[in-house]
Amino acid sequence: MYPQPHDEVTVGQRIKFFRERAGLSRPVLAGLVERSAEWLKAVENGRLQTPRLNMLLKLAQALELNDLAELTGNGDAVSVEMFAGTRHAALSTVQAALTEYRVAGPTPSVPPNVEHLAHRLERAWRVRHSTPDHRTQLGAVLPDLIRDAQAAVRTLRGDDRRQARRVLSGVYQLADFYVAYQPAPELVWMVADRALTEGQEADDPLVAAGGAWAMVQALRESGRWDEALALAEDAIRRLQPYDQQHADWRGMAGALEVECALVHARRGRHGEAMARWETADRIARDLGTGYRHVQSSFSQPVMGAHAVTIAVDLQRPGEALQAADRFDAEAISSLARRSRHLIEVSRAHWQRGDRHATWALLNSSERTAPETIRYNGHARGMLIGLRKRPPTGLADDVRNLCERVGIAA
Repeated sequence: MYPQPHDEVTVGQRIKFFRERAGLSRPVLAGLVERSAEWLKAVENGRLQTPRLNMLLKLAQALELNDLAELTGNGDAVSVEMFAGTRHAALSTVQAALTEYRVAGPTPSVPPNVEHLAHRLERAWRVRHSTPDHRTQLGAVLPDLIRDAQAAVRTLRGDDRRQARRVLSGVYQLADFYVAYQPAPELVWMVADRALTEGQEADDPLVAAGGAWAMVQALRESGRWDEALALAEDAIRRLQPYDQQHADWRGMAGALEVECALVHARRGRHGEAMARWETADRIARDLGTGYRHVQSSFSQPVMGAHAVTIAVDLQRPGEALQAADRFDAEAISSLARRSRHLIEVSRAHWQRGDRHATWALLNSSERTAPETIRYNGHARGMLIGLRKRPPTGLADDVRNLCERVGIAA
C-alpha cells in the first residue's frame, strides 16, 4: 500500500508522485500525453501553471487513475473552475465567425473598402489596450470584423487583395488575444495559424512575423519549446533585411527576442533567457521611451515586466521582485498588459509564501483590468489557494475578490 500525497501537495507534485509510483520515467509519461519530458518536468516542478482539464484527464488516464481528484487533490470534487477556465459570453459568436467556412460567399453590392477595414482594426486595437473590459469590447466588434475582412480577401484581386490579407492577418492577431485563456484551445491554434498564413500569402514579412509571434506563444504554452524557438528565430531572420525601414520592424524583432527569452525561462535555462532578454532590451532602448509595438506591447516599460516574468518562471522570486521595483507599473500604457504584470508580481510573492502581498497585487490587478485576471490561470490558482487559506485578517477580502473574478465559493 503506497502512502497518498497530503492536501498541501501541488498538482505538479501529485503528478510526479503517481508517475514514480507507476514506475514511469518522465519521457515515457510525456510521450503518452504527446508532450516533451522538459514540459512534464516544468509542470512537476511548478515552473508551468497547472495543466487544463483536458490534459489532466490524459495524465490521469496514462497513470491509470480512476479518480481525477487524486491529481487535483480536492477530495471528491474536481476543481473545474481552475482547470477548465471561464467561457466569455461572446465566445460562441466569435467562434461562429471564425468557423463559418465558405468556398465562395455572396458578392458584396459595394466593393470592400480595405482602408476602412484597416481603420476599424486600428480602432479595435486601441480598445483592446485602453479599456478594462477589453474582452467584452473585442467580443462585440470581432465577429463583423472577421467576416468583413474574410469577404474582402475572397472578393478583391491584385494589390487590393494583398492589402486585404494584411488586414485579415491583423484581425486574426487581435482575435488571438480574445480567444486566449478560454476553454477553446483549438481556436488559439486556428487564429495563430491563419494570422501567419495570411501574412505569408500577402508576401509581407512584418505581418507574417506578427502571426509567428502569436504561434510561438501557442507552441510555448503547449511545451513545444524547440518548435517555438525555431519559428521565432526564422521570423527574426526574415525581418533583418528590413529592420531599418520602420520602427515596427525592429519592434517586432524585439518582441520575438522576448519570446525566445520566455521559452528558455520555461526550460529553466537562466543564461540563455537573460541573453535573449538583453538583446531585446537593447532594441527597446534604441527605439526610445515613446515607442510601443501595438500587437505585442513591446516597449521599455514592458521589458521591465518581462524581466519579472522570466525570473518568476525561473523560480527566482527575489530577482523578480527586484526587477519589479526597477520601474513604475503605471508606465505600462496598456491596461490589459499592466494588469497581467501585476499578476506576475503576485506570482513572485506567492513563491515566497507572502500571502498578504499576493492578495494585494491580485486585488490591484483586478481593479486595473478585471477581464485580464478573470481569464488568467495563474491568478485563479493563487486565488483558490488564498480562499482555502486566507491571509490573516483578509478572509472577507479574499472571498469578495474571488466573487468578482468569478470563482464560486
